[in-house]
This record gives sequence, C-alpha cells and structure tokens, in this order.
Amino acid sequence: MSIRWRDAMQRALYGPGGFFVSGSGPAGHFRTSAHASPAFAAALLRLVEQVDAALGHPADLRVVDVGAGRGELLRALSAALGVAARPSASSGPSSAGPAPSASVPLAFRVRLTAVEKAPRPVDLPDGIDWLDEIPAGITGLLVATEWLDNVPLDVAVHTAGGWRYLLVDPATGEETVGDPVDPADADWLTRWWPEPGAGADGTGSTGSGFRAEIGRTRDEAWADAVGHVDQGLALAVDYGHLLGGRPVDGTLTGYRGGRQVPPVPDGSRDVTAHVAVDSVASAGARVARCAYDLGPQREALRALGADGGRPPLSLAVGDPAGYVRALAAASAVAELTDPAGLGGHWWLRQPVGVDPARFMAR
Repeated sequence: MSIRWRDAMQRALYGPGGFFVSGSGPAGHFRTSAHASPAFAAALLRLVEQVDAALGHPADLRVVDVGAGRGELLRALSAALGVAARPSASSGPSSAGPAPSASVPLAFRVRLTAVEKAPRPVDLPDGIDWLDEIPAGITGLLVATEWLDNVPLDVAVHTAGGWRYLLVDPATGEETVGDPVDPADADWLTRWWPEPGAGADGTGSTGSGFRAEIGRTRDEAWADAVGHVDQGLALAVDYGHLLGGRPVDGTLTGYRGGRQVPPVPDGSRDVTAHVAVDSVASAGARVARCAYDLGPQREALRALGADGGRPPLSLAVGDPAGYVRALAAASAVAELTDPAGLGGHWWLRQPVGVDPARFMAR
C-alpha cells in the first residue's frame, strides 16, 4: 500500500528493524565527516574549547551529538580529551554546583552525550552517555552532523492543479500522486520552495512535474533541538541548498554498502534528501532570538585550524618520516575541505544566550 514519504521514511529509518536502529550502523554504508578523518574531531574539539571559553568555563559543559551513529565522533573527542567516566546523565539539566576556575581541565568538566535511537553500543566508553532523546537544559555545544537530512519529510509534485503529495510503495519505491498538500505545507512551499518561474507569492507559473521536498519537519526538528540549549551553541553540519538554487527534481536518494542506490524505503538502506538550510536556519533563529552563521564546511574548518595545506618540502629533507605524516594529515583534511565533496557541506552555527560574534555569526 502506498503511503506518504514522511511516513515511509519514519518506518524505514527509525521503525522496528529500521536502518538507523539495527545492524552495524550508518558508517558501514556511507562516509560522513566524522568518519573521514580525525581532523574533523580535532576541529570540533577546538570549537568545544571556544564554547567553553564563551560560557566562562562552566562546571558542567555538555557536548551533545544528535544522530550519533554508533558514537564515532564522541569516541574521538573522548580520546582527545582523556575523559573519565562520570555518573550517568539524566534527561534534565545538571546541578553541578558553582562554576570552577578556568584552571580546572576541560576533561573534568565536560559531559559527552550521544543521542540516537539505536541501542547503546556494548563497546562505547563509560565516559559517554547514551540517550534516545535530546536532553533538556544544555549548557555547551549541541552538534548534529548529517542528522537533518534523515529527518523524515513529505515530497510533493507540482501539477496543473497545484502541489500534491507524492505517495510511495515502501516495498518497491514506486510513486503515485496523492492528495493536495495541506495549508501548512503549501505555505512552506510558497515561502521556501516556490515552483520555478513563480513570483514571490508563489503565483505566476503554470509549469508542472516539478518535485519538492517539504522541509517543514526539518525546520521543526532543528527548532526543537535549539530549544534544548539553555546557553551555548547549536551546530548543524549537512549538505543542502538555498532559496534560488533549489534542485528542480529534488534530491531524494538512497545509500547502501557505500554506493548510491534508489531511495526504496524498505529499511535496507539510508533514505536521505538535501536540507533547505536557509529555512532551517530561520526556524532556529526564531527560537534562539539570536543571529546565526551559515557557511561552507571548508571555511569553517580552516577557521578552526584545519587548512589541508601541503607541508613544506624542506621538512622532507630534515625529517622524512615527519613529512610523510604531515602529508597524510594534509590529505585527510583535503577530503574534509574539498568543495566538491564534504567541504561543500553547510555549517549552521546558532548561538543561544551568548555573544554571536564569538562564533562568526552575522
């Protein structure tokens, strides 16, 4: 039986036996920045240090990874910090007492928390908490790396009678045209994904056959995540597009075993779509009541010290082994900053309760 794409994605990705809750996890099927190189975790650690300084070195600094996979990013951060096991986190804010001086090492104040629907991995270090929902009252950094692209959404097609939902058979991926979109989704499409040739109010075009992925659910998910941050920074890293450059036929696709495959929502593969990042950013800013910063990953990582520059040839003469290590590190960073690949991902920084200038906000 054919159903709306949002329902099909929810079942395929997060239902019983779904892609993200069973098996070995997403790392076996596709490569994210967190999997590509330790340089990504190193850059995130520098960002954590910036957040810590902006907050005055609080006694309990949360780092919350939403859509944590099997904890790959937090494992790397834990190793870099030398985090020791701490009492299990509750779903509410911590009562760690008065803030200590900045001389207390970050490793003694940070609490690493993974948020994922899958069961806790048996080999996850004790110093990392594992929750299935975003905790409330976060003081620190919330990071969502390629999470929003997997938030289920509806897909619509523009017909002679206006936008209508696309339905999909979960077993085969075959699509059919369904009912007209509801008023809330119609409003979102008018504002954020107008049909090519339409005016600012969504009128003026008579074309049909164009697809759009209705990002309203992503906006709501990001706004909710930002709302869980009392003070600090929310960071989303994802591939996406902007108004004026929306893809005509949408971006819905699948990944399995390291290959791009058709987006059949049967639970055997990732089903994903690029994020309307400007719409998401606007939703988060309304909650935070604060400016945001939106830019490409290559610029964000370079600002955090990961530039991918080739080491000087003089090093090859004086320290050949050091040159090889530096060259390998530069190659890894180059993958993260390649504008045709991971470097083209968007970094959305949303400060909450802190000076936005500390995080390059506009």
